[in-house]
Amino acid sequence: MSSHLQPLAATRTLADHTRQAVLAAIADGRLEPGGRYSVAQLAEQLGISRTPVREALLVLEREGRVRFERNKGVRVLETTAADVAEVFELRLLLEVPAAAKACGIVDTDALTTALAAGDGERFHELIVLAAGNRRLAAIVAGLREALGGAPARDPEEAAAEHRAILAALEAGDTERAAAAMRYHLRRTAELAGAR
Repeated sequence: MSSHLQPLAATRTLADHTRQAVLAAIADGRLEPGGRYSVAQLAEQLGISRTPVREALLVLEREGRVRFERNKGVRVLETTAADVAEVFELRLLLEVPAAAKACGIVDTDALTTALAAGDGERFHELIVLAAGNRRLAAIVAGLREALGGAPARDPEEAAAEHRAILAALEAGDTERAAAAMRYHLRRTAELAGAR
């Protein structure tokens, strides 16, 4: 007789929430690239203890977003063209085959809904999840976060590229889906300043 356990819902820790808050502050300029901040200062602003702030900053340091400086706090690192190029090189390696694998599997109605809402992040997430590898989805999400979210794009141009990916997925054309995803990611990287 085997017993089955119900999967637990993943809960986000205070450090996870803190990481997201710091990333959002970097993205909108409240924490400036090149700026130096103390753990105590950030903890006070967030209204929490120093421990989750330190944990979040250690994760962000591993991700290359900040750097601890001895007895001086943490410095927000600037995103360089090389950083952008590295992220998109990895996204190309991961998302292009995921798009091909998602053909005939992905919920194209959900993709259409994401497009109608202008939610490019959800659009990409659905494709990667349909490829059937949740670790892959987590890695891709982390890569997107590494740049502070999606680079600014002309909404009509990005939507047209997304529609081309969707059309290939609806047709079950793996080669065309992969090619459309490759074009979209390369174009986004180019516009984001990758070299």
